[in-house]
Amino acid sequence: MLDIQFIRDNAELVQEKSKQKGYDIDVQQLLGFDKSRRELLQQVEDLRHRRNELSESTKGQRPSDTQIAEGKAVRDQLTDLEHQLHAVEEEFFVLLKAVPNMPLDTVPVGATEEENVVTKVVGEPPHFEFEPKNHAQIAEAKGWLDKERAAKIAGARFVYTKGDLVRLEFALWQFGMDVLGNEEILQQIAKDNDLTVSTKPFIPVLPPAVAKKSVFEATGRLNREEQTYKIEDEDLWLNASAEHTISPMYLNEVLLEAELPIRYVGYTTAFRRESGTYGKDTEGIFRLHQFNKLEMESFTTAETSLDEHLFMVAIQEYLMAQLGLPYHVLEKCTADIGRPNAKGVDIEAWLPGQNAYRETHTADYITDYQARAMKTRVRRQDGTVELVHTNDATVFSQRPLIAILENNQQQDGSILVPEVLRPYMGGREVI
Repeated sequence: MLDIQFIRDNAELVQEKSKQKGYDIDVQQLLGFDKSRRELLQQVEDLRHRRNELSESTKGQRPSDTQIAEGKAVRDQLTDLEHQLHAVEEEFFVLLKAVPNMPLDTVPVGATEEENVVTKVVGEPPHFEFEPKNHAQIAEAKGWLDKERAAKIAGARFVYTKGDLVRLEFALWQFGMDVLGNEEILQQIAKDNDLTVSTKPFIPVLPPAVAKKSVFEATGRLNREEQTYKIEDEDLWLNASAEHTISPMYLNEVLLEAELPIRYVGYTTAFRRESGTYGKDTEGIFRLHQFNKLEMESFTTAETSLDEHLFMVAIQEYLMAQLGLPYHVLEKCTADIGRPNAKGVDIEAWLPGQNAYRETHTADYITDYQARAMKTRVRRQDGTVELVHTNDATVFSQRPLIAILENNQQQDGSILVPEVLRPYMGGREVI
């Protein structure tokens, strides 16, 4: 969440930037509750001080009738004010958490994802001498997808994936893990992109797939209506991506500056409601309620976090280039970057089955927005304590599998395996 002092000092700016991101908030209402909260807090602290004074003055002796009467009056008044403060604080924090992170001035202002800006195009869409199929047609013909039986078990938008498609998916995860764990490759990526960043490798992690409501809210990622499933009768929500339970890993902790950057590459099965999805997005494995992801997450200082974001995007581009897939890079507009983001980048791969570029990767520049609510801080070398910055970005989801099937399909129905994945597929060139 944002610093309330920043909101007090920049009320009009916060109102305007929030509107640019599509959030209908009322900054003046928030500041009204902020004023009431501070006034009540001062009154409560004054009464607690008076209560302590009275207690101290009667220590070791019987209190007078006057002292007893004042003590009761203070106690009653304090109880009343504490109840008022609790009620005001609840409203205050609901309104504060609703305020989105402020987009950087470089983020394009737009009302829909149609106003995202293409900043780079890499590779050419393939030309086929035959009518190309979409990934669902390819996979179903090979017996790699079974949605009918999955529907009997879990309902629509779930799937059994089988055979070589499963092997290809595990090859993708292993390739991504090997790249992010190889400091020489990371050094080369930083050099090729003129980035002066640490090249410390990413540490593999398997995070919990659920989080408590308060933790999920602290990350700014809990979207009950559109995205997130709740476990009935439990204070637990299913994660919708690996970073949702990696970013709060250091909840209420103070890290040492010498430890940063802390980088993780985390794998999890994720769950999303995906309400409002229709058409081609429901075919095959494009947009399921359950899917798998490998995700980057890092904790840095404030002055290194933007370069860390750019480094993650460079890693994503390296991975796509190694797979030989045509893609373009998008600078996401204000309406599409999401509540906790100050900036966002998407990579979209060319999908012949849709005759369009579609999202395979996203990279989120979060600044200290999550860390403030999570109370994740860093003790600098000079002893000062400040909030860390967080970044996250996709390594791979299952979407690149779609791009591989559709771009690498052959006339005989086989699929050319990308060279970098063949070592993980027993050396097989086609499947």
